[in-house]
Amino acid sequence: MTSMKGAMPVIHPRRAWKAVLEHDHRFDGIFVYAVSSTSVYCRPSCPSRRPRRHRVQFFASPQLAEAAGFRACRRCEPRSIHSSRGERMVHHVRRHLDGNPDEPATLSRLAGLTGMSPFHLQRAFTRTIGISPKAYRNAARLDRFQQALRCGSTVTEATYEAGFGSSSRVYEQASKYLGMTPSAFRSGGTGVTLRYATVQTPVGLAQIARTARGVSSVMLGESASDLLVQLQREYPNAVLCHDPRRLAKYKEILVRCLNGSARMGNILIDVNATAFQLKVWQALQQIPSGSTRTYREIASVIGHPAASRAVARACASNPVALLIPCHRVVGADGRLAGYRWGLHRKHALLGLEASGRRSIQQAARRADQSVKARSRSATERTPIIVPSAVTGK
Repeated sequence: MTSMKGAMPVIHPRRAWKAVLEHDHRFDGIFVYAVSSTSVYCRPSCPSRRPRRHRVQFFASPQLAEAAGFRACRRCEPRSIHSSRGERMVHHVRRHLDGNPDEPATLSRLAGLTGMSPFHLQRAFTRTIGISPKAYRNAARLDRFQQALRCGSTVTEATYEAGFGSSSRVYEQASKYLGMTPSAFRSGGTGVTLRYATVQTPVGLAQIARTARGVSSVMLGESASDLLVQLQREYPNAVLCHDPRRLAKYKEILVRCLNGSARMGNILIDVNATAFQLKVWQALQQIPSGSTRTYREIASVIGHPAASRAVARACASNPVALLIPCHRVVGADGRLAGYRWGLHRKHALLGLEASGRRSIQQAARRADQSVKARSRSATERTPIIVPSAVTGK
C-alpha cells in the first residue's frame, strides 16, 4: 500500500518514502512507516536496513500503526516523542565529554556510560554528531583553547585549561586548526604577515588575503574599506600588506572561478578548520561548476548522512569564498539557503557558473563536430584498400 493512514499532515507518499530512504530525522514524529514482511513499524530516521517499497505503509502515528497490527521497532523506539535511545545515549556522552574535559575518555569507558558496545557507540556517535567521540573531544578542546587565548590566557595556561596534557600536543594540533602557531593566534596574528588585494567581479568586490602558507581569506562585499575592516577584525595584530602585484595570480583565479574555468588543485589554502569542516570543504570542491548539491547529499558523501545541520554550519564558517564553493549547496527542496555574502550573490554566482559551463559544453560540441567533419572529408578522399582474397596482401 502507498496511501497515508490516518489524519496526518499533507505529505505525499513519494516524499515520505524519500525521507525513509534518507533516514531523515526531520520527519520523526510526523509519521511512521511499517513493513509488512516483519510486522514492525519505525521512525523515518531508523538506522535499520531499508525494505522494498511495496512492503511499506505510512501511518500518522504509532497508535494507528499498532491498531493495524504492527509492533514498535526496538531499535529506534518510534513511540518515544523524543529521539531514539541510541541518540539519547549519544547526547549523554557528548554532555559528559563537555563537562569532564580532564577525565580519561577511552571508547570503552564512554560505552560503559551507555550500556552500548564500543563499536555501536562509535557508529551511533559518528552518525548523530558527524565525527567520532575522539575527534569531538579534540575539537572541543581546541575550541576551549582558542577561547582561552582570546580571553587573554597565556599559551601555557590555555593548554591546561583546555585539557591538553602537554604543550607539544597542543602545538601539534592547534597549528593545523588555527592556521598559525598558538602564540601568533593569541596575539591576534602578531608575527604573521597577511598580503591582501581586491579585485572587481560581477558579484561585487572580492578581497583575497594570504599568509606564507597559503590563502587564508576570501571575502565579498561592496567596499574595499569595509572588507579591510573585516580582515582587521579577524587578525587585529597581524601585519596587513596591500600587495596586488604578488596576488595577481590569485586575483585572476578568483575571476576565473566565476565561470568554472579555474583549476584549484595547485592553490594552497591556509585556514582554521576541524577535521569535520575539512571533510565538508573538500567535498564542496568536488561539486562540478554549474551544479548544486543539497546539505544532505554532502553529508552522505562524507559518510555522515544524518549530519546535514553540521554540514550547513561548516558551510557558514567557510573563510575562503569561491575557492571553497559553499554557494553550490542548496536546501533539500532545491531552493537557495543562507549565504554569508548574501543570497543575491549566491544566485548570481550559480547563474554565472551555469552560463560558463554551457559555453564550455557548446565549445566542446563545436570542436567535436569539427573533428568529425574533417574525419569524414579525409575518408572521402582516401582510397579504400581491400586485401586480396588470394594473397591476403
